[in-house]
Amino acid sequence: MLLAAGIPVRPTSCQNVQMTPSNRPILDSLFKQIAIGCLLLLAAAGALAAFQRHALVAELEQESTVLQRLASQRADQHDAHLTALSAIAVAAGSERHKLFLDVAETITRFYPRIDEVQLVPLDPQGEIVGTEPLDPAAADLVRSAAQASKGEIALLPHPNRPHHYIMVKRSPNSDTAIYGLMLGIDAQKLLDEAGAFWSRPVIALGLSLPDGNALIGYPGSPETVRFSKALGSQSQPLLLETGMKIGVADLYPPLQTGLVLIAVMLAYLAVLAALRQRGRARVAVEQARLSALESRLAHASRVNALGEMASGLAHELTQPLTAILAQAQAGRRMLGQGDASTLGPVLDDTVTQARRASAILQRFRNWSRPQRGAATAFDLREVLGNVRSLLAPQAATHGAQLEFDMPDNPVSVVADPVEMEQVVFNLVRNAIEAVGEQAGVGRIAVELRQDGNQTVLDVSDNGPGVAEELRPRLFTPFTTTRADGTGLGLALSQRLVERAGGEIALIDGGPGATFRVTLPRNGTAEAAQ
Repeated sequence: MLLAAGIPVRPTSCQNVQMTPSNRPILDSLFKQIAIGCLLLLAAAGALAAFQRHALVAELEQESTVLQRLASQRADQHDAHLTALSAIAVAAGSERHKLFLDVAETITRFYPRIDEVQLVPLDPQGEIVGTEPLDPAAADLVRSAAQASKGEIALLPHPNRPHHYIMVKRSPNSDTAIYGLMLGIDAQKLLDEAGAFWSRPVIALGLSLPDGNALIGYPGSPETVRFSKALGSQSQPLLLETGMKIGVADLYPPLQTGLVLIAVMLAYLAVLAALRQRGRARVAVEQARLSALESRLAHASRVNALGEMASGLAHELTQPLTAILAQAQAGRRMLGQGDASTLGPVLDDTVTQARRASAILQRFRNWSRPQRGAATAFDLREVLGNVRSLLAPQAATHGAQLEFDMPDNPVSVVADPVEMEQVVFNLVRNAIEAVGEQAGVGRIAVELRQDGNQTVLDVSDNGPGVAEELRPRLFTPFTTTRADGTGLGLALSQRLVERAGGEIALIDGGPGATFRVTLPRNGTAEAAQ
């Protein structure tokens, strides 16, 4: 009742979500754009993670280099202290021990990392002078290191204190040495005041002696980025090791991550907008080209149809006009034998008008006859492509499927391209109209192939086919089964194909109708291409 009253009915929600052939390409394009956007976001996230990791590693290397230089400078100061203390110790023997202790206490007070200074005689019976008592085992260790020295400073782990190492130097620094001079150094204080960077919980720091004894443990892991370099001190080449454990939060800072992803999405949307605008311009240009092509074909079709109609009318009127002319001439001869002066002028005028009508019809026929254009060698696949572009909307309206099967190589023929477009256009359009009159999915197949010295074009459909009574006069003008048809399409197509030196015929090959166009191949043009 609502439809009869002319009230539009809105589709239900189920109808809105149905997948139809018309909206499937739109949804496919939308899914493709979403997938590309997701891939871009993943790529941006990966690039951000790589950039953050590079920045963190660069920061670790920079801070480690600064720390290594600072520790190297501090270690070089230890050499100067040993040299000064050694000079004081050997300057005046035991009488200068008080001065030695004063200098040693001053060093330990101003340099907290040096928390012990000992002067150990190589003679076990000699008196040990130091800032604090030294147990016999430690004293023996200092004597052994000094006696084994060839002039270099010995580095040993402290026998009683963790995270400490000792520096042992013979005094004087010659084979006549009488003392072993020792400095006890706190390795942790050697790396103090390096900066706030090293107080982070994800930072690892280690220091070890050249022989591998660890002074400060390195709590590293396989996932930790490492930096390893020895101190620049010639006497204390301690190995400095640093590391940083990089987590997800370090790779993806919330603010930076959000800004990067937003910027990528905005750039992607801008590119999409530009591509869509370019696509619209391309579609507009293509539509203009197709409109011009369709107008050209329509004009050619109208002119050729008019030519066929003029030919038919001329054929129908030639015989009556010839009869009128013959009767008028006979009447004139009869009047010449009798006295019918009043009839003569009338018959003369009749003859004149009849000849004039015949001449007019002849001129009209000559004018309306399709004029053949210049025959050129061209690729017949381009003609099929133009027809497919022109008739694709009409096929979609009729619910028909267009299938074009063309070879990969050029198919060259010699003919008028516009006339060949009109032939293919007529055949495919007739097939679309034929399948549109039946229930089910219509299918039109256009196959182009080369067979020996011939080019064969088949246009098939699964429509009702051609009735048997129409087949004998199928290519006769004004033969049609449609109420709005002119019956000139196939007749005109036959004339144009024959003009190009080919043939067109209806063949038997299954359901529906199959029209075959056979044209001679253009071997010369094909070789030139």
